Amino acid sequence: MASELAGLLARESPGAASAPLKSYPPARTLAQALSGQGFELLFLDASSNREVAFQLLSEISGLAPEIAVVALLAENDPDLILHCLRQGASEFLIRPFTSDQFEAALRKLARTRPASRLAPQSNCRIHCVVPGKGACGATTLACNLAFQLRRPGNGKVLLADMDPLTGTLAFLLRLKSSFSFLDALTRAASLDADLWKAIVTPCQGIDVLLSPENPVDAISEACDPVPVLRYARQFYQSIVLDTGGAYGDWNLALADTSDDVLLVTTNELPTLHATQRALAYLEGNGIPSSKIHLVVDRYRPDLGLPQQELATALHAEVFHVLPSDFDTINKALLEGKPAQAGSKFSKSLATLAERLAGQEAPSQKKPLLAGLFGGSVR
Repeated sequence: MASELAGLLARESPGAASAPLKSYPPARTLAQALSGQGFELLFLDASSNREVAFQLLSEISGLAPEIAVVALLAENDPDLILHCLRQGASEFLIRPFTSDQFEAALRKLARTRPASRLAPQSNCRIHCVVPGKGACGATTLACNLAFQLRRPGNGKVLLADMDPLTGTLAFLLRLKSSFSFLDALTRAASLDADLWKAIVTPCQGIDVLLSPENPVDAISEACDPVPVLRYARQFYQSIVLDTGGAYGDWNLALADTSDDVLLVTTNELPTLHATQRALAYLEGNGIPSSKIHLVVDRYRPDLGLPQQELATALHAEVFHVLPSDFDTINKALLEGKPAQAGSKFSKSLATLAERLAGQEAPSQKKPLLAGLFGGSVR
């Protein structure tokens, strides 16, 4: 297979530099070797060892999305072709390799992978909103934060519902679409501006990427959201991700790719306990504590823990506290709109948006007392 491909490249691209490998290397090693070396194509034998090839395909699409992967197949196997494309292959060649096949593959790659796609917008920030416990208001926060970030001169904003099981942004905003983030995932290798415009749904000045209508189980085992988010960076100034929780490979990948992780809790004791565990899980799985911001939602001084004791309970500083504003949130939910401007909730959320945009947070003393739920104080 290697010698046949070498002969084809010599005939069709005589001036192209190539670097043949005789074994499957680790994905990270391969990505590091190719990075910055000017390589544009990776030809991968997907037939000799399918299991290893599939794993390498999936990982390299996230580690080096700028490199197009062409799967090399020993025979015309439709199931194998489909699996390769789903795992991240941009195109495929079937033995015997011919000039017509090669030219057709290059034409498709040139059409679906324009140069602008490889240069993400450097000043785009991704804010990942993570609930410390269910029903703590994280989705409402994510939705309204996206509209707060939409300001003249601030560039475009994307609100993405990345909860594959219980995503509710479509319900909150009364949106309907035939597409979801699953369509972006399955077409990650061939996304272009026209396709992206069809997948997202415009809503009151922002773009919304919806979750699938039917729940998707075990998505973390089959898909990687990183290539889609890297692609989206080039179009937006701000991206807000609404997630289903802190746990699992899918949510960890979202948090790792983001610039800020907003871990949302309330001041009720069960939610604080769950949030402390979520915080430990994120940090224990490589998410830097420096980019995790604790946000207390629906704060009520007459219910739950007082504000001055929250940092002690969570073993970490609190980044922002949002007041309880039931009437405003309920009205917005009934109307399918963001919270009314000028309300207590909107004013506080505007302050949060400004701080995320770069304003320095007020200094807070670290707690000196042991936390309510055990463990050492950081």
